[in-house]
Amino acid sequence: MSEILWQPTEEHVQNSQMTAFMKMAHDRCGVALTSYDDLYQWSISEPHDFWMTCWEFASVIGDPGKRILINQDQMPGATFFPDGKVNYAQNLLRRKDDKTAIYACSENGRCQTLSFAELRTQVGQLQASLIQMGVKEGDHVAAVVSNTAESIVALLAVTSFGAIWSSCSPDFGTDGILDRFSQIDPVLLITVADTSYKGKAIDLSTKIRSVVKGLPSVEHVIVIPQSEASPDLSDLPGFRKWDSCLEQPEDTEPTFTELPFNHPLYVLYSSGTTGMPKCIVHGAGGTLLTHLKEQQLHTDITKDDVLFYFTTTGWMMWNWLVSGLASGCSIVLYDGNPFYPKPEVLFDLIDELKITVFGTSAKYIDALNKEGIRPTETHRLDSLRAILSTGSPLVPEAFDYVYDSIKRDVMLSSISGGTDIVSCFVLGCPIRPVRRGEIQCRGLGLPIEVFDSDGHPIIERPGELVCTGPIPCMPLRFHNDPDGSRYREAYFEMFPNVWRHGDWALHTQHDGLVIFGRSDATLNPGGVRIGTAEIYRQVEQFEEITEGLVVGQRIDDDQRIVLFVTMADGEELTEDLVKRIRLKIRRNTSPRHVPAVICAVTDIPRTRSGKICELAVRNVLEGRAVENTAAMANPEALKQFQDRPELSLP
Repeated sequence: MSEILWQPTEEHVQNSQMTAFMKMAHDRCGVALTSYDDLYQWSISEPHDFWMTCWEFASVIGDPGKRILINQDQMPGATFFPDGKVNYAQNLLRRKDDKTAIYACSENGRCQTLSFAELRTQVGQLQASLIQMGVKEGDHVAAVVSNTAESIVALLAVTSFGAIWSSCSPDFGTDGILDRFSQIDPVLLITVADTSYKGKAIDLSTKIRSVVKGLPSVEHVIVIPQSEASPDLSDLPGFRKWDSCLEQPEDTEPTFTELPFNHPLYVLYSSGTTGMPKCIVHGAGGTLLTHLKEQQLHTDITKDDVLFYFTTTGWMMWNWLVSGLASGCSIVLYDGNPFYPKPEVLFDLIDELKITVFGTSAKYIDALNKEGIRPTETHRLDSLRAILSTGSPLVPEAFDYVYDSIKRDVMLSSISGGTDIVSCFVLGCPIRPVRRGEIQCRGLGLPIEVFDSDGHPIIERPGELVCTGPIPCMPLRFHNDPDGSRYREAYFEMFPNVWRHGDWALHTQHDGLVIFGRSDATLNPGGVRIGTAEIYRQVEQFEEITEGLVVGQRIDDDQRIVLFVTMADGEELTEDLVKRIRLKIRRNTSPRHVPAVICAVTDIPRTRSGKICELAVRNVLEGRAVENTAAMANPEALKQFQDRPELSLP
């Protein structure tokens, strides 16, 4: 697993932003840093100096104030830059030239561009309209929007004067949208009336009317047309067309309210598959500073880059992508299915737009592999220097596929964090090698460990991924959690004064990380904890299988492993295939990993960001209700797991 697949050249190391940052740290703080390990240890031992150096290196527009970190030993309770002032939108709109800021592409082949100058103008025009409508600092603005340039204009206009942004993608159902937005009482809804997916036009007017009816706090609705045939929603309260909101003078410039560093920027949501989604409030300064650190240092992004991430507006990677504008680079949006109209469509974009950093999900990479797609034979990809992957663990075979079938000379950064911190705990490093199956490093400034059940750091053994000190991107709070009890319960109950993230992980001897899946979904047959990713890695190597889902089913005082698989076209789950699956798992993992039951299903339930709903399936098997199916992209898939004779307990 520790085989080196990519090594930065000495020239690459010396010209990297991370090396430049180490030189600044030396000049500013007098520290001698010659390696990533030196830099990391300094970043966690001297957080005041580290985060202030990040501020200066990224040229953050704002005033840091005199104090950098207070209540350092309290989690929650620690506060970064308590006297600081910053405006998120202002930092993203610092460029005013004609360089392309946004390439907004869609599955129908259209690609709209906005320069930084045009983006600033549209933000200023919309800002003026929002203020005229009475939207003010501290108000919540909800958005049901596609991944388009208009959505970014709206986000920046809303946050430019201190209103708080919260978005869902149009594929959310009515209940899923209301479960989220009804908790925050938005005064304005920005929405699309229609969308398309896999070439099919989808009318959203009935859904949007139901959403507005369920949000009595909404006083105004702005509708962004997606096509010439967009449905008419003019009957909604305070209705405004998008174009009418931009009917301001063409020389309109945005103004930026000076806001506290810890002023709320976003409300994001937990997946909600085990109950009502938690409303996670993130601060403007912490989000901005962390994203700048991750993008400029860990991803080596400069103003000359073209950054892409395949995402929707309902996934935190969209928020991460938007922050790329703060580094002055161009960002690329894609609205639609990543395999439509053909599986290579995103690689076409790499060549066409000269994308340098390409972000996607582990599931997308696996799907490409299953389809036999080999971009190295069909595309130039000469601009591409980094591939980012998140959403689920990237198995070693996926590393092999990237280097064999996409591009050899590329930094493959498996990254992991989440909505909880709107950023990453572990991620890439441009001055370290990429090792097969490993995440390259712990994030700078983040004191990350893997703990055993007694709260002791461990190496080369699986355990709980934790953060032992405060970081700027931790949530400000949960909405409607006045005493902070729900926030503390979510992260700080297992280990006092330590953030337990909920990932089952391994800290390697190379200081890399391996994520095995969610720790609450780990399997426990015979009292031995097993990460689900260990089984998925074996199952997904079978050409007959498109995907697997594995859960633990309680049996007396123990647990047995149950594996569900979806089959490739024309394939069946035969007795011979079942035997081969079990043999492969036994040989390559251990006898404890071998499923007691293997079943075929036609679909696997997942969240709207594409994550498999293991806990929901486990609840079905154990006869418990799945409380919030509206959080799922395909809740109807759960029916396949009910009342199956082969799952009856002996």
